[in-house]
This record gives sequence, C-alpha cells and structure tokens, in this order.
Amino acid sequence: MISSKKITHIIYDMDGLLLDTEPFYTHVTQLIVQQYGKDFNWTLKAQMMGKSPIESARLLVEELDLPITPEDYLAQRVAGLEGLFPRAKALPGAMTLTQHLKKQGIPQAVATSSSQKSFNMKTTHHKSWFGLFDCIIMGDNPEVKHSKPAPDIFLAAAQCLKAPPEHCLVFEDSPAGVEGALAAGMSVVAVPDHCLDQTLVNQADQIINGLDEFSPKDWGLP
Repeated sequence: MISSKKITHIIYDMDGLLLDTEPFYTHVTQLIVQQYGKDFNWTLKAQMMGKSPIESARLLVEELDLPITPEDYLAQRVAGLEGLFPRAKALPGAMTLTQHLKKQGIPQAVATSSSQKSFNMKTTHHKSWFGLFDCIIMGDNPEVKHSKPAPDIFLAAAQCLKAPPEHCLVFEDSPAGVEGALAAGMSVVAVPDHCLDQTLVNQADQIINGLDEFSPKDWGLP
C-alpha cells in the first residue's frame, strides 16, 4: 500500500492526463509569442499548467513582457486551438484504467480547468468514454471560486461524488494540480510530461510515467 488512507473514489485531471491536448497548447502559444520575438519554454509552461485560462494568460504576458493584453492572447489562442481540440486522442492507459475501475464499481470524476465549451470540443470523439464518469467538474463551475493550485475544484468533485476528501485519489500532471489536490486533503498520483522537471511534483504520493503504469492493487483498489 502506497498510502495508509482507504481509497474509495478517484478524481482525474483531463488535459495531459486523460487526453493528449498539451502539445496543442504548446504549439499554438509558441506561434503567438514568436510574433513578438519570444520563446515559450517548459519552465514557463510548468508555471501555467492547471491554472485558469486568464491566470495562465496573465503569467505568460508578464513573464515574456508581451505587448498584448492577457485577453488578446486568449483570443488568439482560442482561434488556434478550436481546430485542434476535436483531434484530441486518449493518452496510453487512460481508457483501460477508467473502464476497469468503472466495472469494479469505483466512483470516478473529472476535475478540469477547461471551460464547458473547450471540454465539449476536446471530447468530440470521446462522448461514450466520458459518459462513464459519475461527475465532471469544469473550471467555469460556480463552485470553483479559485482555480488550481487552490483546492476548490477537487473539493467540488468530492462533494459531487459524496466522498470524504481523505478517501479520494487524484491523478494530475501539473504542479498546480498536485498542489491543489494535496491542499484538498487528498492522495495524489503525479503523471508528469517527460519534459516537466519532476522535482516540481515530488510532493505527490506516487509518480508514474503514464496511466498504463498504474497498479490499482498498490492503492488497495480492485
């Protein structure tokens, strides 16, 4: 057992964890910032991941000293992403794990900073898969007053699942997400991108390379 806590419910982030959307964000953001002679690197991306779109945009504009507003950046980003989101594919092990736990009767939720509109585009070809989750909490949910690394979205997911936070296991790929889940009093498995500095998520209970590496038995799950 990796944790002494009894795990009864599972909560997943979506981008870069269930769906392979992070390369879309990287590609579009690089196209935007290079217009101003700037480069978008992983150090900055790591700080932006998991946060609300407007918070990420403010960080980008400030750090790179861009001559545009955060709102301008988001408008350009949306235009670039809309054609890419429907192409999102499931990451290795994501469908297999979630379907297995569904069959075993383990309640599962998604806690994503994405808006309803973005979520709908990203899941265009995955409606039946996302239909297996008991709860889906998005960044524009009124219960989510503060975005990750605040615990709001995870607590909202636990409340929707009717689960005590201490019995929830969260899967996250971002430093902000790991921090938020821990702040919610939950256990966390980090699944960072291979480009991410893993020391940024080393406070997680477990770090794995992909959901296909996860062993439910390690957590007392069927």
